[in-house]
Amino acid sequence: MPKRVLIIGAGFSGLAAATSLADKGYDVTILEKNNMPGGRARVFQANGFTFDMGPSWYWMPDVFETYFARFGKKPSDYYNLVRLDPSYTVVFGPEESLNLPVGQDNLENLFEQIEPGSGLRLREFLKQASYKYNVGMTKFVWKPSRSVTEFMSLKLLYDVTRMDVFQSFATHARKFFKHPRLLEIIEFPVLFLGATPENTPAMYSLMNYAEMALGTWYPMGGMHEIVKAMVSLAEEKGVKILLNQAVQKIDIVNNKAQRVITSDGIFDIDVVVASADYNHVETKLVEDEHRNYDDAYWQTRVMAPSSLLFYLGINKRVPRLQHHNLFFDEDFKRHAQEIYETPRWPTKPLFYASAPSKTDSGVAPEGSENLFLLIPVAPDLTDDEATREYYFDLIMSRLEAYVGENIRDHIVFKRSYAHSDFKGDYNAFRGNAYGLANTLRQTALLKPSLKNKRVNNLFYTGQLTVPGPGVPPSLISGLVVADEVAKEFI
Repeated sequence: MPKRVLIIGAGFSGLAAATSLADKGYDVTILEKNNMPGGRARVFQANGFTFDMGPSWYWMPDVFETYFARFGKKPSDYYNLVRLDPSYTVVFGPEESLNLPVGQDNLENLFEQIEPGSGLRLREFLKQASYKYNVGMTKFVWKPSRSVTEFMSLKLLYDVTRMDVFQSFATHARKFFKHPRLLEIIEFPVLFLGATPENTPAMYSLMNYAEMALGTWYPMGGMHEIVKAMVSLAEEKGVKILLNQAVQKIDIVNNKAQRVITSDGIFDIDVVVASADYNHVETKLVEDEHRNYDDAYWQTRVMAPSSLLFYLGINKRVPRLQHHNLFFDEDFKRHAQEIYETPRWPTKPLFYASAPSKTDSGVAPEGSENLFLLIPVAPDLTDDEATREYYFDLIMSRLEAYVGENIRDHIVFKRSYAHSDFKGDYNAFRGNAYGLANTLRQTALLKPSLKNKRVNNLFYTGQLTVPGPGVPPSLISGLVVADEVAKEFI
């Protein structure tokens, strides 16, 4: 009989782990708390609009190609991918914005117009970033990070010395660019990594390579199309996905997980892979003596941001907006400090506006606009309706000033989402949206381990363990943990 593997959670990492293990011959079942798979990448419909609830940026297309290729498939077998041009727009004020074009020559020309000499410096910056991306995404992120010996090869040590691990991103960026507009564009991708550019390793310029060289894409129908593709592939491999199954306990006897208990039943198992929130599993699903980490450890973890989100259905088209729009019309540094250094609700936040209906007419009724607004905020804040409305009015005033038209009077659907929702829907530690921060002290071996040290058949996957937050890393996390399970449980 094949060994029974139970996956807790049907997010990206859970689906990836399940599919890989089923492909290896295991009997795999996923228990999902919510009424649909996808985790933070769920979807909902209202008033003829289709809203992706979470991830909206499709970066690192090579990771998705690698994922599906493992099983003899391609992304195009499941969804139609289009490259966005411009990749996104950066708004610096009502009368000032920049469209980031596709193609390195076009980017170099844009940079040169803003700061003479910066076009060639961008070329060198991206050349270095390309090396970091190739090493980081082909070597480091695939390490299970269970032993220092994984990193002991001379070639890998040589690569580390060229990865700028010990230099800050801010210092690195300023070697190439001086103009504040260019620095904001270059530093934008690290905003969600969990620290200010001053405290983020320069190796994360690999994100700039992913963004500028590999491009920004969109799967027609929305980001949930990726989830649908992964579910289809998982079920083709024999994975059973059970919805509305909130796990209550992992029953452990003699340091071995014997069964998983939900409100609806008991599941006998040989291996458990927890794709649910790592802290929730530790504090709510296992007894204290079986935990990897105590409360003191978790309270000292540095989290990536949470988010205040608004999903809006607008009964008219909204001019000037592109698919992705970054509103950098306030102080970048101050907002970053209010997320990471002195956590509080921000004074004058930056925000992001996505209008997928600019690319995809299917996500909104004809003549309407689908808007997704996001403010990155510190985790563990108290959110109430008054706070949400205050920030909604704040960013809508700036949005309307930019587009030059009234939007609020044309809202036919509105929904907000913040810390308490992340906790309620995903048991998210401290209401986090993106997992652990990618700081130097929370990298590789210094992240929470993917294997329980006291329970020999309990593993973890997802954005609170290796390799880290984001959709591509979550896919990789699932594949890595599946390979580790297969090494130990044949």
